[in-house]
Amino acid sequence: MYLFKWLKCLILLLIAFSGTGADPLVVEIPNGKLRGRDNGHYISYESIPYAEPPVGELRFEAPKPYSHQWVEIFNATQPPVFCLQWNQFREEGSRLVGNEDCLTVNIYKPKNQSRTSFPVVVLLHGGAFMFGGTALYGHDYLMREGTLLVVKISYRLGPLGFASSGDRDLPGNYGLKDQRLALRWIKKNIANFGGMPDNIVVIGHSAGGASAHLQLLHEDFSQLARAAISVSGNALDPWVVQPGGRGRAFELGRIVGCGQANDSAELKRCLKSKAASEIVTAVRSFLVFSYVPFSVFGPVIEPADAPDAFLTQDPRDVIKSGRFAQVPWVVTYTTEDGGYNAAQLLEKNKTTGETWIDKLNDRWFDWAPYLLFYRNSKETIRDMDELSKILRQQYLGDRRFCVESYWDLQRMFTDILFKNSVPISFDLHRKYGKSPVYSFVYDNPSDSGVGQVLSNRTDVYFGTVHGDDFFLIFNVGTLRKDIRPDEEVISRNFIKMLEDFALDDRGTLKFGECDFQNNLDSKQYQVLRITQSGCKNEQLY
Repeated sequence: MYLFKWLKCLILLLIAFSGTGADPLVVEIPNGKLRGRDNGHYISYESIPYAEPPVGELRFEAPKPYSHQWVEIFNATQPPVFCLQWNQFREEGSRLVGNEDCLTVNIYKPKNQSRTSFPVVVLLHGGAFMFGGTALYGHDYLMREGTLLVVKISYRLGPLGFASSGDRDLPGNYGLKDQRLALRWIKKNIANFGGMPDNIVVIGHSAGGASAHLQLLHEDFSQLARAAISVSGNALDPWVVQPGGRGRAFELGRIVGCGQANDSAELKRCLKSKAASEIVTAVRSFLVFSYVPFSVFGPVIEPADAPDAFLTQDPRDVIKSGRFAQVPWVVTYTTEDGGYNAAQLLEKNKTTGETWIDKLNDRWFDWAPYLLFYRNSKETIRDMDELSKILRQQYLGDRRFCVESYWDLQRMFTDILFKNSVPISFDLHRKYGKSPVYSFVYDNPSDSGVGQVLSNRTDVYFGTVHGDDFFLIFNVGTLRKDIRPDEEVISRNFIKMLEDFALDDRGTLKFGECDFQNNLDSKQYQVLRITQSGCKNEQLY
């Protein structure tokens, strides 16, 4: 009897002591303890604030580090919210999405019995600096491999993230400053979650790719990450750093009822007094038709005296100065990247059956500067018209815009919006940088993707469109529900490439059986072409 009671007490004591032991779901950081969620083969810690909510007096200001101390264990099981946005991929009438209070990081850690710490991949999501969010980019493929810890950053978008009057009162680039603060948070805290703070790779797609490049243009980025990858977007694309921000900011004020503000300080005070939803809804007044231009508010060049300035020179001049992070950089494109945003021109009017591409024949000179982002870079209408004429002749000759000539229009979009900037930025980095520079072109069409979604059609062949490669790393179910066996292989090769890149001290890069050619000392532009059947290095001129 006594032995039974003694064993019973021992068992109760063991249970009690085990209850006070380390909970694998609880992590402690300087703000306190937080609890994540067990998802079977991985653990998630979501909606962790890295900045004070950018609301009230903190709207249109550089982000302030999150400073609250948690008394109770913080609940990190809440899925991330979208930053407030006017979303292109929503139906008319429901395009306003998200919350103004949205500045969080979201961490996903695989369960892997063979290791206790993981190299880190940080995602900067795409969306033309106008829309999108971390919740859209799934981590299933990455967690399936179980080799990388993934962090996704939410940052301000559209007018709330990028409205700028071009002076110190309303300098802009708040979304980029959010990203930068989040990267600092990750560097400081990620070891507590099982991440390797010295083995971080920052990757982004589209606007996220351009963001990764812009972050790299800060010299101390090398203290935050080991390398950067810009997929189908870099700082030199014409839709990234656009002139004319001051005019758009004051027009924004007029639309929401600030009248003809006399100066930017007055404009800022007025905008802070307005409902965030009203400011974001004003985006529709800047659209010429459909969602054109796809990026209304984005990065700008700030004045040198702006507080917490992020970008005070043209990216080309920053690179030429040599004052940027000397870390390996990868820049890429797909063979038909321009399917975004050209495919929307094929969408049929539900009533008349007419398409935007039919109307383009009569509206080319009006719409082309908005479609291809030279509206604010030309001094006169005559200059715009001349370029519009040259482009039409170069790509279509004397043919009309129609479904049959769509492929050449899409090629125009690919070249101008995504492809032409790659060798230019590449050459600048080769000439003024000291670290490896790599490039790949993806040439393997998916069965469904951005082209089909934007056009709402399946009878058109789009080729390898924007996102066909990236969505094999971060799955986006709304754009691609299933992947083929060949894409499964490519997906695993991409993820292995990221793991090795994060761990390699020399900054070398490998995809499957192919070694990337470092272009730093190369006389020719070396690019790795990835296709359904494999990969091979090519020289481009």
